[in-house]
Amino acid sequence: MSRTETPGRTRGRAPSTSRELLGTIGLDLMIERGYGNVTVDDIAAAAGIGRRTFFRYFPSKNDLMWGAFDELLDAFRRDLAQAPPDAPIVQAVHAAVRRFNRVPVSERERHRHRMRLLLEEPELIAHAAVRYAAWRGVIADYVARRTGSTEDSVVPQAVSWACLGISLSAYRQWVRDPDTELLAAMDESFRGLREVFADAAWGAGDGE
Repeated sequence: MSRTETPGRTRGRAPSTSRELLGTIGLDLMIERGYGNVTVDDIAAAAGIGRRTFFRYFPSKNDLMWGAFDELLDAFRRDLAQAPPDAPIVQAVHAAVRRFNRVPVSERERHRHRMRLLLEEPELIAHAAVRYAAWRGVIADYVARRTGSTEDSVVPQAVSWACLGISLSAYRQWVRDPDTELLAAMDESFRGLREVFADAAWGAGDGE
């Protein structure tokens, strides 16, 4: 079976088509041919559906790369809402970010390819800004509620941007080095950031 063959695929409209299956088919085509060499029509044909049906699942080819991202964000938000109210904020966020980025062993290599495209393909990098903003918004909202501030206040925004940086840094390392453990890299980044800030002279600007 080639990389673009998927169990259950048939000629003509596939009654078993789902968002997940369509996403898998599309990603496999992009892994094999390159992102820019795959069109919506290619993906629809490989899935045995029409172009119009494709757009019922995804607004664009770019969106296909993110799969069920909105559902994952909802789960992320619920996860943070269930964090112990007395847990340190950064600890609660770290745990939730870690769970958000868990990937089943069977999907890790495909996910590695997905992230390589998202991190390196110019068209996808531009499109990712909206997704990253939504992800950061979940963290900023949680931190704002815990600190009694608003989502666009300095601290919630700083924490959300820091967490995005930690996640993207870990993913870049994971994509480039197959021996890297993704969650271990995130843990190391969280620890390192905490240590750096703990060692910083917080009052360094007081006399300026």
